[in-house]
Amino acid sequence: MNRRDFIKSAGALTTFALLPDTLPNIPVAKFKLGLQLFTIREAMDKDPENTLKRVAKMGYQDLETYGIGDKGLSYYGLPNKELKSLLADLGLSTSSGHYDLYRFNNSPEKELLNHVDECITGALALGQAYITWPWLPPEDRSLEKFRSLTSKLNLIGEHVKKAGLTLAYHNHEYEFIDFEGKNGYDIIMEETDPALVKLQIDLYWVVRASKHTPEYYFNKQPGRFEMWHIKDMDRVSHDYTELGNGVIDYKPILKHVKHSGMKYYFLEQGSNFKTGDAMNSIAESIQYFKKNLQKLV
Repeated sequence: MNRRDFIKSAGALTTFALLPDTLPNIPVAKFKLGLQLFTIREAMDKDPENTLKRVAKMGYQDLETYGIGDKGLSYYGLPNKELKSLLADLGLSTSSGHYDLYRFNNSPEKELLNHVDECITGALALGQAYITWPWLPPEDRSLEKFRSLTSKLNLIGEHVKKAGLTLAYHNHEYEFIDFEGKNGYDIIMEETDPALVKLQIDLYWVVRASKHTPEYYFNKQPGRFEMWHIKDMDRVSHDYTELGNGVIDYKPILKHVKHSGMKYYFLEQGSNFKTGDAMNSIAESIQYFKKNLQKLV
């Protein structure tokens, strides 16, 4: 290489080295874009492998599972190791799972904790951080039942904490039924230990069923709402609908991400799929979310 070629080459390298400082800063999303798999339960039951491939291709990054196989050793008919490997190959993670702890709500403590141990086995195998209590049957929704539930939640929360995991409670509409000025959500917030029981707030149900706004709850116990469920509400039926097709304005709610303590969020739609196909619905919802809301998270 002669002197002239060397100078030209060195100049090009110098210019290239300076390029990063001249390019615009591209923001990196702080949180993974999540999906609650219950939304696409039929597809997961039929063909979990190809369903997850489609989910990853849409741009979802983090998943919340539902249910659990025998003794916590499988999900969706797949052994834990096989599902974990599949998720890794697709660049997916799972941070939380909805587990059927409610089935043991009225069982002896030993039976309840035995099932908790099975949930711990599954959660640890998949690399999940949270075991989430997702549901209460109708017979367990009285004020007295909510009061007895809190001691169980504290017990489970302490048990899973020893395994390096966190318990969370997921709400629906029935927590906001008024019992002479008191409701189930008030009791759960007041009588469970925030260090042992986190809250997964379903924003759709808060907007639909509570007399208070999400901000009210965030202000009441800042930092406790570590997971959010994000879904929209149909303008006419008030049922679920694809994001952007309903009446919930998420822009002011998303201003409270830090204050609430949110670490993970999951898009969800339990039913009322506009096209009759849940996979098309989650594709529509993620497109709307990416275009209009992700930059606010």
